[in-house]
Amino acid sequence: MKFSIERASLLKAVAQAQSVVERRNTIPILANVLIEAEGDTVQFRATDLDIEVVDRAAAKVERAGATTVNAVTLNEIVRKLPDGALVSLSEDGVSGRLTIEAGRSNFSLATLPKEDFPVMASSEYATNFSAPAPMLRRLFDKAKFAISTEETRYYLNGIYMHISDADGGKVLRCVATDGHRLARIDAELPEGASDMAGVIVPRKTVGELRKLLDDDEMKIAVSVSETKVRFATPDITLTSKVIDGTFPDYTRVIPSGNTRKLEVDASEFAKAVDRVATVSSERSRAVKLVLEEDKLTLSVNAPDSGAAEEELAVAYNDEPLEIGFNAKYLLEIASQVDRENAVFLFNSSGDPTLMREGNDTSAVYVVMPMRV
Repeated sequence: MKFSIERASLLKAVAQAQSVVERRNTIPILANVLIEAEGDTVQFRATDLDIEVVDRAAAKVERAGATTVNAVTLNEIVRKLPDGALVSLSEDGVSGRLTIEAGRSNFSLATLPKEDFPVMASSEYATNFSAPAPMLRRLFDKAKFAISTEETRYYLNGIYMHISDADGGKVLRCVATDGHRLARIDAELPEGASDMAGVIVPRKTVGELRKLLDDDEMKIAVSVSETKVRFATPDITLTSKVIDGTFPDYTRVIPSGNTRKLEVDASEFAKAVDRVATVSSERSRAVKLVLEEDKLTLSVNAPDSGAAEEELAVAYNDEPLEIGFNAKYLLEIASQVDRENAVFLFNSSGDPTLMREGNDTSAVYVVMPMRV
């Protein structure tokens, strides 16, 4: 195998591939990236057995072939090469080494046989549709903060992507919850997606997927089966197993009878919460909200570290209310708001609180209160 490639193209492809590789591996081949050169394209394939990413880049291939080499080492080498360099990679089957040359630099890396590299079996996908990158980015970005990290409730360790009914008809919906807070984000139903089975996309996959969604002009091809989900652009294909479990009935958690309405400038609110939470005890991170007519008082009282209080002018004209929250949860929810105003809907100090962006119901958040 022998080919030459621009450093920038090589770095982009190798960086995407190596991020899937687990740092601590008991199986040596899983630390490697499979490099396959053919025609005028080179593909870089990496896997952790649950996720597989294939990145394609244009190259001048002199001799077709394939080999595997340590992904992290290759990434580090390419990253440190000078900008604009033309990189030549060659492997001869006799020595079992991959030679990397750029300018005056020369590296020789150990390889492992390409036959040992596990390639994820391609499954038949029941549903195939394409969606604009900004739409998928919004769905996953706004929901991911609520993914649970508790391994025992493994079915909450991802984002539940499914088709649901909303006021204006069917929508593509992403939901995540950890039992303390919940995010439910809707988007227009893409053509061809109406019969998609609901799948739970794992947390690591959501992180890797984010790298595919940076280009606003890009259309992402989405394929879904019962066991796998695939996201593809012309250059990158990300395939992942889905979480084998049943996502709980989240609709029961979303309150419908909350009538006390607070409207507040989202960024002012987030900054105020952040300021008063500075003195809260690390363990509870509790912040108290006292609501009176057109006034919100945020306070923290931590006996061991101090107290803080801040007032905000808000739109509120229901009966007074005192309610407590985990400051971290409030901050994460407030930071999802793209518009100026956040609308909070309360019932009582012991009931879940609903939050949305202005009058937009396509993004809804729920946060559980705590005793303060």
